Amino acid sequence: MKPPVEPGTASGIASDIAPGWMPDLSTTGGPRYLAIVEALEQAIRTGVLRPGERLPTQRDLARHLGIDLTTVTRAYGLARDGGLIEGVGKLGSFVRNSAGHAMGAATEESGMIVPPQPAFGLLGEAMRTGLTRLLRAGGGSPLLQYQPAEGSVQDRRQAAMAFTARGLPTGPDQVVLTAGGQNGLQGIVATVLARGDRLCLGRSAYPGMLSTARRQGLRLVPLGQDAGGIDPDAVRAAAEAGARALYVVPTNDNPTTATLDVERRHALVAIARRYDMLLIEDDAYGLLPARPLPPLAALAPERTWHIASVAKIISPVLRVAHVRVPDGVDPGPLARATQETAVMPPPINAALVTSWLRDGSFERLVAAVRAEGVARQRIAARHLAGFDAAAHAEGYHLWLAMPRGVDPVMLAGRVGPVGLSIVAGQAFASDPRDPARAVRLSIGGAMDHGQLDRAFAWLAASLRGEEGTARGGGLRGKGDKATARQA
Repeated sequence: MKPPVEPGTASGIASDIAPGWMPDLSTTGGPRYLAIVEALEQAIRTGVLRPGERLPTQRDLARHLGIDLTTVTRAYGLARDGGLIEGVGKLGSFVRNSAGHAMGAATEESGMIVPPQPAFGLLGEAMRTGLTRLLRAGGGSPLLQYQPAEGSVQDRRQAAMAFTARGLPTGPDQVVLTAGGQNGLQGIVATVLARGDRLCLGRSAYPGMLSTARRQGLRLVPLGQDAGGIDPDAVRAAAEAGARALYVVPTNDNPTTATLDVERRHALVAIARRYDMLLIEDDAYGLLPARPLPPLAALAPERTWHIASVAKIISPVLRVAHVRVPDGVDPGPLARATQETAVMPPPINAALVTSWLRDGSFERLVAAVRAEGVARQRIAARHLAGFDAAAHAEGYHLWLAMPRGVDPVMLAGRVGPVGLSIVAGQAFASDPRDPARAVRLSIGGAMDHGQLDRAFAWLAASLRGEEGTARGGGLRGKGDKATARQA
């Protein structure tokens, strides 16, 4: 690889004179290596350091700051992992030409739950070969035309077969394909609930459902949760008070990671039947466990609206979900409701998922995501031993309660340099006046195991108070509100 051109040199060969930029750490607290990375990011973001500029050598920087060389080496390593700089052998370290883009991408993805990328390029290869096969028909392919709002007959038939294989007998006419799980949620709410209806859901719940419900004018009924998920007694009390529906993520809940066991699933179904409640089952992670539990729809097919999306078990680029309507319900209104916001599910995405279900690729891809999730959870568990962290062993997010004195919003605001996706509990609060003192950590995406290990080492040190109090009070006490996009 050719070294980047350093601005200000006539030949494009990096000068031996160290550049003028040097971080000022005199007003910062916490570990020096992290302060150096933050100063680098700030200098790049503000244009003080430009793409291609040469950085001080590690020895020069250590000498200037009066710190140990290993501290600077650690900082430069973290900056390289974050895409800010790159090393070019003996020529030294330079600001990456794509550093600004890398920072923008990290900011854009902040707060998103993204499946970990399977090893060996498995997903990319499956997409390349699958799409090539699908598009062999060229311009005459029906996949390049408009499709029915509910999805093609072939896609609905394959989805019905997949549901049936899970112990949920389903016909093609009971399936509506949507442009992702969120599109399905919006369509269901618009179809079966009216303004003023009471919707039960956990005290901490998926923000996409919270925003949809509030936009539709529903009355949210926050329910108590424990390690096993939503409390059936709380559901019963809400039902007796007139609640119309219950929203639940039954396996690996977002954000709490709780999974309803079979006994609790039967209890919730019994309550729903007794009080004639609707069940909205957002089964985004239901297929991640090697031994999936029966969905609520298999226990109460006559009243459960079941959503099985692809984004959270394979990749967010596949904006496809299979929605099963309850037995005896006309799927037409749901198809028309989802059509209003997305016109149709993406035809090529839908056909690709169908082809994977047919040839077994779907199961292999999910298994690869599962295996990677297990490996990443082991890394997280090693660093978070002794903290109150909940996780599903085969998932890829965690729900971390804050130790006394650690502010979740301020913690979430300081993870940029280490690359962890973290969102404070207030983003999930069904009642904004009562947010959980916790954060949701996503450990998916393209981050490798080395980066993840270093990120969790930093996080654990922060939680133990070993980071000190960095600018403006660090992690402890109250700070400005931080916002992030959620999925």
